[in-house]
Amino acid sequence: MTRPTLFASTQSSNAVRALLTAAHLGVDIDVKLVQLGSLEDRAAIAAVNPNGKIPVLVEGDFVLWESNAINQYFCDQCAGQTLLPSAPRARAEVQRWLYWITAHFGAVTGGLNFERYVKRLTGRGEAHPHAVAGHEAGFHQFARVIDDHLASREYLANEALSLADSLAAVLIHTENALYPIAGYAHLLAHRGRIRGLPAWKKVFP
Repeated sequence: MTRPTLFASTQSSNAVRALLTAAHLGVDIDVKLVQLGSLEDRAAIAAVNPNGKIPVLVEGDFVLWESNAINQYFCDQCAGQTLLPSAPRARAEVQRWLYWITAHFGAVTGGLNFERYVKRLTGRGEAHPHAVAGHEAGFHQFARVIDDHLASREYLANEALSLADSLAAVLIHTENALYPIAGYAHLLAHRGRIRGLPAWKKVFP
């Protein structure tokens, strides 16, 4: 059986989500860390993912992209795992947050990261004030949702660690991109809890 290879980078929040899940579950994979600024590495990614994005999981002739799909696949390979429950309502609760992160919170953090960090890093000019203002407004809108939700719980779904808590990976560029997170104590506490886990320390030694 072909050992899977995960193309990833610790500079990509989506890739970090997959790396954290693999580390937590102890999935037997090869991790190919790519340099996002390398034309050669970019070409290698494009050869397996038509979107040119990471993470990508390659297992023989099976190629899977999108972090949520990869993480669900990892969970389905691990009997007894609890990151993605099998009970329909508990599973839906986790998936609700995964879709929400992708559609809402990840979109605004990604926008701020592009404007304030990626542009500077790649010589694409200064952050656009109008774009930054829009992304910051979105950040506050959705950060309030999470902060209120976490006020009475430690984890996002089902009172237990789950794939939904990969939310912490979305915040890896908080300092570089100046996310306005300071006023969200419960969100910050959640980020701290996830960063204290063995899986996080394995991904970020």
